[in-house]
Amino acid sequence: EGDVVVFSVPAPAASDLVAQDIPLSIIYEDASLLVIDKPAGIVVHPAPGHPEGTIVNAILHHCDDLCGIGGVQRPGIVHRLDKDTSGLLVVAKTDQAHRSLTEQFKSHQVRKTYLTLVVGDPREDDGVIDLPVGRHPVDRKKMSTLSRRGREALSRWRVKERFGRVSLLEVDIETGRTHQIRVHLSAAGYPVVGDSVYGGTKRAAGIEDVAARNRLKAFKRQALHAARLGFSHPVSGKELSFVSPLPEDMTELCAFLRDRAVR
Repeated sequence: EGDVVVFSVPAPAASDLVAQDIPLSIIYEDASLLVIDKPAGIVVHPAPGHPEGTIVNAILHHCDDLCGIGGVQRPGIVHRLDKDTSGLLVVAKTDQAHRSLTEQFKSHQVRKTYLTLVVGDPREDDGVIDLPVGRHPVDRKKMSTLSRRGREALSRWRVKERFGRVSLLEVDIETGRTHQIRVHLSAAGYPVVGDSVYGGTKRAAGIEDVAARNRLKAFKRQALHAARLGFSHPVSGKELSFVSPLPEDMTELCAFLRDRAVR
């Protein structure tokens, strides 16, 4: 009591990010946030090798007052999806929204459900994978459940449909570690179709059905889709929930597999 605190607010740091007119599939927007249905093949924010053509560049064109929200290099970004993962992404348009959404992700209040095709036919209809995830002890570009400094990670999975040696799973994640679903399912023996990093591509090469094997090998991304996203609105507190249907490439692959019992 009685202290006098004197401080100055620095001017916002300049951003060299370029606003680009890139189409966005926006399924919800208000003054605080927007929810995007991200296609596979686009990076969320600029990084080495991807200086432009990202979701952030597209958002800056859509929202001309976003610079600085949550950081100069990643304005508005609260969470990420891998380049080749499709599905729902929430973006903050104000500092208040960014703080609230970041805290909800940190405290595991955000509800996230993914759909994924995996190589394998699980014995059970559902299960829980509770394994820490961290940087791979040898290959630093990968994540692993064998990391010496792994962080708590929990995934709950359910079989949605079986196609013989390929299955469609629904996965809820209570944590959001880098590559969590891909690493967890690989560790459980069911790598994601099209995942060349964590064994999905290699495992598909062992399928006897030639047509199915060739079709799986031709799938050039990890078959992973962020299908449902739920959180509390940062201003009103209202519970929001969004759904994204399975994208065309995964839908077509499921239709192909459904017509045959893959061996």
